[in-house]
Amino acid sequence: MTISTLVSTSPPIRVLIADDHPLLRDGLSAMLAHCADMALVGEAGNGVEAVALHAEHRPDVTLMDLQMPVMGGLEAIAAIRASDPAARIVVLTTYKGDTQVLRALKAGAAGYLLKSTLRTELPDTIRKVHLGQDHIPPEIAAEMSAYFAADALTARETDVLRLVAEGNTNKRVAKELGIAEETVKAHMSGVLAKLGANDRTHAVTIALRRGIIDP
Repeated sequence: MTISTLVSTSPPIRVLIADDHPLLRDGLSAMLAHCADMALVGEAGNGVEAVALHAEHRPDVTLMDLQMPVMGGLEAIAAIRASDPAARIVVLTTYKGDTQVLRALKAGAAGYLLKSTLRTELPDTIRKVHLGQDHIPPEIAAEMSAYFAADALTARETDVLRLVAEGNTNKRVAKELGIAEETVKAHMSGVLAKLGANDRTHAVTIALRRGIIDP
């Protein structure tokens, strides 16, 4: 028997949706309405609402967007798990950066699902997570394995790269961080080597794709 053919007499899986896009929430709600073994218990437009609704309804599975106003998904996951360590949360995102996956898993997420695959993978992912299983799409797991072999950027290297991504010169970065311009150059050299980047622009592109820095 597959997960999707579990007996219909079981109580429905109670699901909470947290995403700041009303159209996506409507789409998710419509998908859940077609699943006889699931029931929508609430919708949140930001992390603060998600935490409050989770405390009120105690859903079996929460679908959580990472990029939301007021409070982001990572902070909401941490807050929910702090009050309910058994909470089962699936991260929904358009971004498959490996660093974002790691942050979500460290915060307590049990699943990670790309929004482009919701139509085909959402129902079974909810069922798997509800049964206590974790879910990371194969393509994301492969990317994580490839990147974990490389040295991670230090906190200072990440700060430098974030300021470079904002269009700042080395001189401006040095002033912002209170360090010498030569030190900035040294940090950027380390960043290029660790990310396998050809230049500053390439490094920023890689960092954005991997989720090392936010868009």
